[in-house]
Amino acid sequence: MELNKTDYKRLGDYIREVDVRNRDLKVTKLLGVSVSKEFMSSIANTIGTDMSTYKIVKYKQFVYIADTSRRGDKIAIALLTNNENAIVSQAYTVFEVIDDNRLLPEYLMMWFRRPEFDRYARFHSHGSAREIFDWDEMCDVILPIPPIERQREIVSEYETLSRRIELNNKIISRLEETAQTLYRKMFVDGIDKENLPDGWRMGTLGEISQYINEKIYLKEIDESLYISTENMLKDKKGITVSTNKPNNGKGIKFQINDILISNIRPYFKKIWKATFNGAASNDVLCIRSKNTFSPSILYYVLENDTFFEYVIAGSNGVKMPRGDKNWIMKYPLLIPSQQFTEIFNQKIIIIHKFIIKCKQENHILTELKFLITKKIK
Repeated sequence: MELNKTDYKRLGDYIREVDVRNRDLKVTKLLGVSVSKEFMSSIANTIGTDMSTYKIVKYKQFVYIADTSRRGDKIAIALLTNNENAIVSQAYTVFEVIDDNRLLPEYLMMWFRRPEFDRYARFHSHGSAREIFDWDEMCDVILPIPPIERQREIVSEYETLSRRIELNNKIISRLEETAQTLYRKMFVDGIDKENLPDGWRMGTLGEISQYINEKIYLKEIDESLYISTENMLKDKKGITVSTNKPNNGKGIKFQINDILISNIRPYFKKIWKATFNGAASNDVLCIRSKNTFSPSILYYVLENDTFFEYVIAGSNGVKMPRGDKNWIMKYPLLIPSQQFTEIFNQKIIIIHKFIIKCKQENHILTELKFLITKKIK
């Protein structure tokens, strides 16, 4: 469906700012907003903070951060899609659609996810010490608003793909729990480190793995094959598709089965076992197993909370701590016999095939979602 000039509208005619404060302190769920356009649990220290000044955000209301100067050319904005009220910083802007029979909030959120909107917001940000995309600039955004029936069709297509991705993620989560259980049963539970089975021994991470520092020009790879700390998900949830690959410079050349770990703020526990070849930013550690040591066993060792606690203990810096690469390679671990390693690999291979299949499907579905947003033009 082609849109004509009359379909392009000024956003300010369809939205209004909302400023409801948490005066009675009834709302306690504090959220932040990420550049990936999602709400996230806030890690801010609120001890001694007057939470009554914080703003309440409700179902189908938007929150955005006007300060765009330190967010990698992206604007942090999100739509609350559940019925549980939350609070956000008083520095954030909360707004809502005036009439969802004229403009669907979900359709508008799709527009905000477009890279073109990020570029527009950065271009129209202003200020010296901090660049701000203020409320007036937001209201002056011109976007295509087709008839409500067409909006519903586009949103329905997008949400169908989203539900399939969500289902796949649940399957992946269950499979990974099964694999982790198998690993613990074979190599953790009931293992006496003082009386190890024949052929087993204690060693260090550096004995069975190494950092990969081979470089590749970023212009040579597709954006979907780029991994940075920004598109790695916290709490060991893998990655999302990148939308912010630099056009210049070099990245670390990784390959399938390499283990990537964000070396910034290790308490976020960002880790991913590569399912494709690509390039990573220099803030990402690329670890590869040596010789015949199982990449799967190595991954389960590194995704354990004990490993991240070890990295945090040796990290440097306060505001943005980084792991110490030498310290990390001294991490003590159990090295099983080759026989037990092969038994584990035989059992785990079927699980991993299903996991990889689901992740590959999600990669395709995510690209299809992006293509749907391109219909809004």
